[in-house]
Amino acid sequence: MATLSRRQFGAALAAVGGHWAAPMIGALPAVHLGARPLVTHGVASGDVEATSALIWSRCDQAARMIVEWSEDESFRARQRRVGPVTGPESDHTAKILLRDLPTGRRIFYRVCFEDRQGVAGDWEAGSLVTAGTTTAPGSEVHFVWSGDTCGQGYGIDEGRGGMRTYQSMLAQDPQFFVHSGDTIYADNLLAAEMRLPDGTLWKNRVTEEKSKVAETLGEFRGNYRYNLLDAHVRRFNARVPMFAQWDEHEVLNNWYPGEVLPVSAGYRVRDVNLLATRSRQAFFEYMPIRNHPERQIYRRIRRGPLCEVFFLDLRSYRGPNSPNRQPVSGPETDYLGRTQLDWLKESIAASTATWKFVCSDMPLGLLVRDGAEAFENGANGDGVPLGRELEIASLLRHLRDHRVRNVVWLTADVHYCASHFYDPAQAQFTEFDGFWEFVSGPLHAGTFGPGTLDNTFGPQVRFSSRKPGQAVSGPWSLEQFFGSVRIAPLTQVATVTHMNRDGQRLWSVDLEPARA
Repeated sequence: MATLSRRQFGAALAAVGGHWAAPMIGALPAVHLGARPLVTHGVASGDVEATSALIWSRCDQAARMIVEWSEDESFRARQRRVGPVTGPESDHTAKILLRDLPTGRRIFYRVCFEDRQGVAGDWEAGSLVTAGTTTAPGSEVHFVWSGDTCGQGYGIDEGRGGMRTYQSMLAQDPQFFVHSGDTIYADNLLAAEMRLPDGTLWKNRVTEEKSKVAETLGEFRGNYRYNLLDAHVRRFNARVPMFAQWDEHEVLNNWYPGEVLPVSAGYRVRDVNLLATRSRQAFFEYMPIRNHPERQIYRRIRRGPLCEVFFLDLRSYRGPNSPNRQPVSGPETDYLGRTQLDWLKESIAASTATWKFVCSDMPLGLLVRDGAEAFENGANGDGVPLGRELEIASLLRHLRDHRVRNVVWLTADVHYCASHFYDPAQAQFTEFDGFWEFVSGPLHAGTFGPGTLDNTFGPQVRFSSRKPGQAVSGPWSLEQFFGSVRIAPLTQVATVTHMNRDGQRLWSVDLEPARA
């Protein structure tokens, strides 16, 4: 996406009330009969607010999900929720939404599965922190963000410690994690070995689904299962809620709706809409994201009076990638799309949180090309807003006119980390208030950059982890990145910090809140 170097790199069962539905276990593979149902890929939580949380897990057979939760890690006092029956129609994944949780507390939960005869497997435990509702001492907001997992052929090399960035993020003990997209690399297969620049071998753990690009629903599902083979990822998921969004590699490099792949792309399935439909299903099956009738990914999550998080989907509603220089808005300039853009304008203007974090799967001002002529994101070169930039200009003007303060953009995508301040005094389009954008990633993928900035909205580089001409690297090095945000409850200062693979601090800034 960012540069050419980056590119190298039916249902058997259903839940009906509290009863099993037919047909049932007789239709399943005989290997499961008589065996206790087991959790196969750990547990996870997501979309956690003040009194609710989504709990996810996966079983090895058709069985009913059972969740217990408590404020006590010993579970002496606990509440029990009976969840859905899961089967092959969801690849044996299951979710349940816990409600009426206490606010601002660590909640301990555990998951097991129970078969038709009432035989249950072992418990798998996790925990989460609900959002607070006050700014009293001790009610700090703390989260981390990054993106890009298992890209450019770098899978799980257990001899090198696996996905080590997840271990370092866990050591920060954040309240939640924003995965900014490229949660999988469905279009990147994994070879058993790769030669690194120092002459040593990177040795991937390999599965059947990761031996080719993903085209079938089973192959997309297998990409998510692959990441969960890593022990660091499973431990992280069990302790830190994930707020997930997607970018392009969940489907295909640089994809857009309506695209038809050329024969030369090497895909048997050339209809990108069909690939995207299968990918979206797998995303909602394996990510701890709340279900939506239309599998909508853009949403808002409230984390108390200090913080609200707005998640964008810059894939599903865009027009075709093009030179992106149209002078007037229309279907070809769609980026967020009219419905999502109107939602964002209304929602963020209505927010009463001190800090509003817009989580974008692509950066605003960095040039991200799609071949020689087309562009992937909004930026298209210096000058006044054109093409997809028209939507961004409309949004920034709206925020200024409605006096929406303390808006911060978080993103990943470009495989290095950076801090940009968008300054109207340096911009070609000036009808906005200055704001920060922080870029992070990759979590576990190739590293390259830096990118080139477009001056339309006046971005100024305040920090970059990369220098021009620097050699590409990857997860064998320290050049894997994540960011941390801490909001102090009394001063309401937001401290943003860039960290590397091993959790070493690279750069930090304290953002003072503007008062209305």
